Amino acid sequence: MDAMSHDKQAYFGSLYGSNDDPYGVRARWYEQRKRALLMAALPAPRYARAYEPGCGVAELTVGLAGRCDAVLAADFSPDAVRIARDRTAGLGNVVVEQHRLPDHWPREACAFDLIVLSEVLYFVAPAAMPALLQACRASLRPGGTVVACDWKPDFDERAQSTADVHAALDSLGLARIATHDEADFSLKVWCDDSRSVAEREGIR
Repeated sequence: MDAMSHDKQAYFGSLYGSNDDPYGVRARWYEQRKRALLMAALPAPRYARAYEPGCGVAELTVGLAGRCDAVLAADFSPDAVRIARDRTAGLGNVVVEQHRLPDHWPREACAFDLIVLSEVLYFVAPAAMPALLQACRASLRPGGTVVACDWKPDFDERAQSTADVHAALDSLGLARIATHDEADFSLKVWCDDSRSVAEREGIR
């Protein structure tokens, strides 16, 4: 049984059923700034193939589409998937699917050189994390990057804390190359290539 099906259906249904932007990601400066920080934290200027589960209304997806040859975006909520497909309809390099983690992780798809886990893993039950982490690591190309960006304050629908999620991602065996922490959210970047951006460009 997947970890994001029964107890979250009502929650996400109530969010997206009556509002096409329930978190205000299009209008709020907080959300715009957070996306900009995430995009700036990516260590490479361009990626071949990205996976973004928990894409929501696809504002971050649009940004990723400008930096990636192909983006597979996904969400648990059918309403979010509908909204995301409308938002990205003009982007030929974006595909949006309905996925429930970890069961629907695209193991059969081509490997990804960028996996973006933004505001999604704290909904996954702790018991399901080993399977999710295994799928994430197995689908990451050599030299690939994993990014996590998560809200820090507690809320009722959480299955686990942001600190616990990021500690689990630390166990992937990747080098953590960037960390940005604020009172509201934590942003971390892991990579199979431990070199800094300056080292990659031969600056040092």
